[in-house]
Amino acid sequence: MVKLLDLQAITMQHGDEYKAAVNRVIESGWFLQGNENKKFEANYAKYIGTDDCIAVANGLDALYLIMRGYIELGIIKEGDEIIVPANTYLATILAITKNNLVPVLVEPAFETLEIDIDKIEEAITTKTKGVMIVHLYGRVAYNDKLGEICKKHNLKLMEDCAQSHGCEWKGVKTGALGDAAAHSFYPGKNLGAFGDAGAVTTSEKELANVIRALANYGSEKKYEFKYEGINSRMSEPDAAVLDVKLKYLDEDNAKRQMLAAYYYENIKNPLISLPSRIPNENNVYHLFPIFCEHRDELQEFLKDNGIQTMIHYPIPPHKQECYKDWNTRIYPITEKIHAQELSIPMNQVIDDKEAKIVVDVLNAFK
Repeated sequence: MVKLLDLQAITMQHGDEYKAAVNRVIESGWFLQGNENKKFEANYAKYIGTDDCIAVANGLDALYLIMRGYIELGIIKEGDEIIVPANTYLATILAITKNNLVPVLVEPAFETLEIDIDKIEEAITTKTKGVMIVHLYGRVAYNDKLGEICKKHNLKLMEDCAQSHGCEWKGVKTGALGDAAAHSFYPGKNLGAFGDAGAVTTSEKELANVIRALANYGSEKKYEFKYEGINSRMSEPDAAVLDVKLKYLDEDNAKRQMLAAYYYENIKNPLISLPSRIPNENNVYHLFPIFCEHRDELQEFLKDNGIQTMIHYPIPPHKQECYKDWNTRIYPITEKIHAQELSIPMNQVIDDKEAKIVVDVLNAFK
């Protein structure tokens, strides 16, 4: 079996270091908001290139807290519009609607799989206050034109970096390209914790201070509550583990990039198409999506030949029951991606033999 993601093998690569990190926390007797969080926040902010990192409980909270922070600062108000890609994972949109903001869905470009930046300006109205880009699949969703659009229209540029740890645009990491960014450290991510965990990165000090308070019940000082906050905190064991993993992130991403290069150079089946190839620094290959009009048959064929795959994602946001008012909308490019996408094995522990098996089976599909 060639696994889509072999978490056990990935964890065992540095298992002794993780055990030592967790044991250090156990011996300290301090499990929340301690030195491990402070250390990871400092190291991750330095890695991303921002002034601040606020560790939180998960990626959805990180997304929610960014917009909630801007609401508390009076920069965004309930009912304002946030432009967001139509083909994202639901969490991105949930964070917008949970803040009583209005998502404005913009189609992606099929070639890049990211929001079509050429379509953003036509979606801007007098109520638009921000753009939430999503670096989906580990591919950078930013370019200089987007930065210019946001500056021209005085829009907050927010990033969903749940799948793009270590990805860059012209030497700047995702997470430092916009005004604020949300990160998920779900176990299967390129930088993954042992449970749910997340973070916000930003160089806006006032926003960072508000988010830190909001994530701690709204409290800046113990038992004094400035905001109606939530409880969103990263555990000390997860912070300790993430700090170990951060040391190996670039090395792990490089291995993913080598595997991706092999796929690009050797998958030759005319029934299968690949997304446009972009420079390695702009893609850390959290996932490797392929596209096929006969996706379900291809998935079954791969399964029969011992290859794990997954669909990211089978139902687009506008067709989900929780947003039933959108169900009659038509976003043809998004729907094409969701109907044809199949993620094939992609991680840093796949060896040459396994990679060849994947390619050979894909090329044999008829």
